[in-house]
Amino acid sequence: MPIPSSELILNRDGSIYHLNLLPDHISDTIITVGDPDRVALVSQHFDSIETQVSKREFVTHVGYYRGKRLTVVSTGIGTDNLDIVLNELDALVNVDFVTREVCPIEERINLRIIRVGTSGALQADIPVGSHLVSEHAVGLESLMQFYPLVETGAEVEFATAVQKAVGLDYRPYCVLGSDLLREQLGEGMITGNTVTCPGFYGPQGRALRLQPRFPDLIERLGQVQYSNAEGTFRLTNFEMETAGYYALGRMLGHEVVSLNAIVANRVTGEFADNADQVVNDLIAKTLERL
Repeated sequence: MPIPSSELILNRDGSIYHLNLLPDHISDTIITVGDPDRVALVSQHFDSIETQVSKREFVTHVGYYRGKRLTVVSTGIGTDNLDIVLNELDALVNVDFVTREVCPIEERINLRIIRVGTSGALQADIPVGSHLVSEHAVGLESLMQFYPLVETGAEVEFATAVQKAVGLDYRPYCVLGSDLLREQLGEGMITGNTVTCPGFYGPQGRALRLQPRFPDLIERLGQVQYSNAEGTFRLTNFEMETAGYYALGRMLGHEVVSLNAIVANRVTGEFADNADQVVNDLIAKTLERL
């Protein structure tokens, strides 16, 4: 069945609505960053750039790094933006824009998507300036209320432990990221479990003029522990996208991993003096390992 034009929205040039990209614009390996200005920080390492497209907060550069074709895309902040980016990236490789039909299963492409972003530590022993690869991600936001995500029993139990520790009225969701990409890109990094929040201030326990509902949120999240046959898991850091990446990636069949530059420690109150360098080092490390 063709997908209606109200659902698969294309621009006049045939490009996908928000990203403004055509199917041949992207590679099968994609680096994503939040900040549109950070796209150039990645592509400056490319040997050549063949495509540059921008629309709203979505900036895309496609080029070659040591002979490998790579795409870097900015997503903006939050899982609401990821809903746009991952669905449109998937459509670019797995939907025929002429017939508007989903490609047969045997022809579908599995993308490799690597988030490179900043994050704050939830444990005192995770140093500012370190790099962390996310094993599991726990989503405190509501994106998965609108999708049929299937979680394992262990994921449900981990998410329930978070719900009880924080005192939430709802159960978060929990998803394991790509083992393949974590092993390839995460060597020497801290392996952690990331909390994805629906905001930067109250949802991360910050108070300016408004006092958050959970003023001790950092302490509550930091004390979460979940044990099963594979070991004991704790929450290590939080940001605003990783759980959305992992959940959408699982449902769409893509390999997804989140690499985090730890620029703050919310327990010790530190913020990196050289935050930009911490991010740049993570970009260089990621490209080297790809």
